[in-house]
Amino acid sequence: QRLPSRCWSTTPFELHPRPFQCRPARRGPHHPRARLSLRPAGFGLPRPCPGGRQPAAAWSSATKPEEPEPGPEEPEPGDLARQSRAAPAAAASGKTRLSRRRLAVLAVFSCYSLVNAFQWIQYSILSNVFAGFYGVSFTQIDWLSMVYMVAYVPLILPATWLLDTRGLRLTALLGAGLNGLGAWLKCASLAPGRYPLTLAAQAVCAVAQVFILGLPSRIASVWFGPTEVSTACAVAVLGNQLGTAIGFLLPPVLVPNTPNDINLMAHNISIMFYGTAIVSTLLFFLTGVVFEEKPKYPPSHSQAVLQTMPPEDYSYKQSIINLFKNIPFVLLLISYGIMTGAFYSVSTLLNQMIVTHYEGEEVNAGRIGLTLVVAGMVGSIICGLWLDYTKTYKQTTLIVYILSFIGLLVFTFTLDLGYLIVVFVTGGVLGFFMTGYLPLGFEFAVEITYPESEGTSSGLLNASAQIFGIVFTLVQGKLTTDYSPRAGNLFLCAWIFVGIILTALIKSDLRRHNVNSGIMNLDVKAVSGDSFTMIVLPYLNAWLPLA
Repeated sequence: QRLPSRCWSTTPFELHPRPFQCRPARRGPHHPRARLSLRPAGFGLPRPCPGGRQPAAAWSSATKPEEPEPGPEEPEPGDLARQSRAAPAAAASGKTRLSRRRLAVLAVFSCYSLVNAFQWIQYSILSNVFAGFYGVSFTQIDWLSMVYMVAYVPLILPATWLLDTRGLRLTALLGAGLNGLGAWLKCASLAPGRYPLTLAAQAVCAVAQVFILGLPSRIASVWFGPTEVSTACAVAVLGNQLGTAIGFLLPPVLVPNTPNDINLMAHNISIMFYGTAIVSTLLFFLTGVVFEEKPKYPPSHSQAVLQTMPPEDYSYKQSIINLFKNIPFVLLLISYGIMTGAFYSVSTLLNQMIVTHYEGEEVNAGRIGLTLVVAGMVGSIICGLWLDYTKTYKQTTLIVYILSFIGLLVFTFTLDLGYLIVVFVTGGVLGFFMTGYLPLGFEFAVEITYPESEGTSSGLLNASAQIFGIVFTLVQGKLTTDYSPRAGNLFLCAWIFVGIILTALIKSDLRRHNVNSGIMNLDVKAVSGDSFTMIVLPYLNAWLPLA
């Protein structure tokens, strides 16, 4: 029976503040709009109809206030640190707790991500040494770095499919295992003329990277609570940055340039290669011991909602389509690719830029790279803590983008002044903002694409970064060789300015944060394939205890 709309509340759902209880919709079943809003229990109960008219029997129970059924008990503060193991019914119970194992998972992941990043940069920072050792050109040495970017683009979709369908543990084991395999293959390339073998070994490490770079936001979301998720993502990204920093610092110390003694050079390279292989193998076994698919209890309400969904409701193909229909994500995809691709290009060509103006300063070039990345690590942690405290994703991302642009301009015009100390300072400022941007992009993407898989959104962001990184490295390298480092850096500045404009156009829709905080005043649009409206909201209503 259709009833006058004035007899009913204009709000279809009422979410009780303790603990997330909801009442049925007051609008009729044929109403074209559906909306959720947070209201105290008892607010907006239907009023009696004029003239004594009463609602239909199916709705009559709504005219009387009812006592709410008790919801799931919230964990005591002391329970948040208890050790838990996986249990399939935990999410359905509504309990959220934090597992101690989350810290071990984060630490092991950060360590093998560190080793993978170290293997990426170890050739580029010694480009003149390896060019002389293998008897190849600088461009061929640059390809030892760019193979990471080339391998990522075609493999990212299979890797994210594997993560979504086979889970976190298997993906982590593949990343750590391939990382170790590539390191051992490099040990067989310790002779002049074996450039193809070392390129093949680096390609194996590049494949391992595909199973590593998309995990920070996934690990943070699955294992960490809403007040620490951004910091956890920053720490996970930090491991990769730290590996790049060590890659700038350690190789020039372990492998000094000895062009007149190839045997000594081969011995020094072997120390670096064998040490990396041993550490990689150890981390592979630790990954097998520490990693679990997920904790026993979900760490947040957003994860609890996702874990109650049956697997058949998820479609990887539809998830990809949804992401590319999400205009804010597409804008972030391009702007993230520009910023991170510029960082990859600067890191790859830093040795050439420094040696062009400061001949014989290979060691200081590595130290400048170290300064750039260490400053970026500090920036990442500060940005992660700031996001957890304020949840100002778009504002923080835009400000960091603008400051990265200014930092690159200053670095460009002070590079040839003849004072290395100035390059150290400007490189540190550039790294603080440019590298600090990386976890911001991951977390912002997860917020605006929830409930799509964190691994898929992060994987697409990284694929965009690899594509831009390849193009930027080739073009900047050509400009640096044919003209000057300034020409190559100005090319990057122009693109970063475009990224600022795109970032400013992104609409901030913090879906995950809204679910975690219970603020659900979102207009639900009946758009085919919209996972948030078609999947999350029905299961959110089922998961939240009814009054």
